[in-house]
Amino acid sequence: MPRHAVQVSAGEIAERFGLSLRGDATRMIDGVGTLGGAGPTQLSFLANPKYRGQLPASRAGLVVVRAGDADAHAGDVLVAADPYVAYARIAALFEPAAAATPGTHPTAVVHPDARVDPRAAVGPLACIGARSRIAAGASIGPGCVIGEDCVVGPGCTLVARVTLVRRVVLGERVLVHPGAVLGADGFGIALDRSGDEPHWIKVPQLGGVRIGDDCEIGANTTIDRGALEDTVLEHDVRLDNQIQIAHNVRIGAHTAMAGCVAVAGSASIGRYCMIGGAAGIAGHLEICDRVVVTAMTLVTHSIREPGEYSSGTPLMDSRSWRRNAVRFKQLDALARRVGTPPKETE
Repeated sequence: MPRHAVQVSAGEIAERFGLSLRGDATRMIDGVGTLGGAGPTQLSFLANPKYRGQLPASRAGLVVVRAGDADAHAGDVLVAADPYVAYARIAALFEPAAAATPGTHPTAVVHPDARVDPRAAVGPLACIGARSRIAAGASIGPGCVIGEDCVVGPGCTLVARVTLVRRVVLGERVLVHPGAVLGADGFGIALDRSGDEPHWIKVPQLGGVRIGDDCEIGANTTIDRGALEDTVLEHDVRLDNQIQIAHNVRIGAHTAMAGCVAVAGSASIGRYCMIGGAAGIAGHLEICDRVVVTAMTLVTHSIREPGEYSSGTPLMDSRSWRRNAVRFKQLDALARRVGTPPKETE
């Protein structure tokens, strides 16, 4: 039995999520699993066609499928237009969020000028700075540090060891995972050449960070505050772990980024974009709405048409890669010989 001991009947699941059930409505489900690993009391799903061959032999007690795949499973099925979305909603039944107890832990440190709603939960060793506000239903986990002039909106969750450095505003229901740092200094420096030895001068970072409703910030992700204006994430932006968002970046609503993406300063990314893992986005450029950037891609100029974009070279054996690398360095000379003029870049 799963650790939360949740049991739900197939009929209850179908009714709750508006799905069509083909099978036994009284079958009890207590967890989820893969098509190959799920047992008779677990639910699974088929979303990717490459796993369709596992469906006939699956032991899962209940499987979420599209209508065209329903007959391929000998057991009970739930029919959904999008099985993955349906699975995501159903799976939450078996991992219920622990309810935070309102109140401030005695080891927490709250500045006298801060305001904490009595219906918020502030955990052990948390620290809340001057003029910051914590709204009703917010949960500040153990070891979190909230600096000066921050706002944590209703229903937000800072899991643990989250740092809001300065002038960070979170909307409603924002989820921030452990180790994330929001509102640190952006990387602003100016080279002073006036003296005998040129040296760097730090540029003050006077802006803040604004995070819209229903955003999620992954573990150890960093979002720098702006130099003059704010760094902005619009509502329902989803960031994976270990992402770097530089100062004055703007990310449109419903955009999602996978792990280790780096976005340089003052880049503007549109709505409903998907950025693959370890992609790099140069500064001071614009990406329009509904752009897909595949993993490891380096974006060096603005993208003004929706679509999928890639760069980099695919995996090959090292000997072939070295030969191709040599040829790549010869492309410019070859193009000049055949009369192809170089294309200007932005």
